[in-house]
Amino acid sequence: MALTMGEKIKIILKRRNMTLAQLAERTGQSRQNMSNKMSRDNFTEKDILEIATALDCTFIASFKMNDTGEEI
Repeated sequence: MALTMGEKIKIILKRRNMTLAQLAERTGQSRQNMSNKMSRDNFTEKDILEIATALDCTFIASFKMNDTGEEI
């Protein structure tokens, strides 16, 4: 079973020794707003890119067409 985005973020936070409050601060959000997004697992692509930057990570997202194998 694949991990949710929130679960992945929690893993990275733990490995980075960071709190959710620190992540919220680094992304310019309130702790409560970040907590709500985490609990609902509701992130925009912009959110994810900002979180990746704050966590010193690279986020890679793409679509791969099953019939041609083309990645977009």
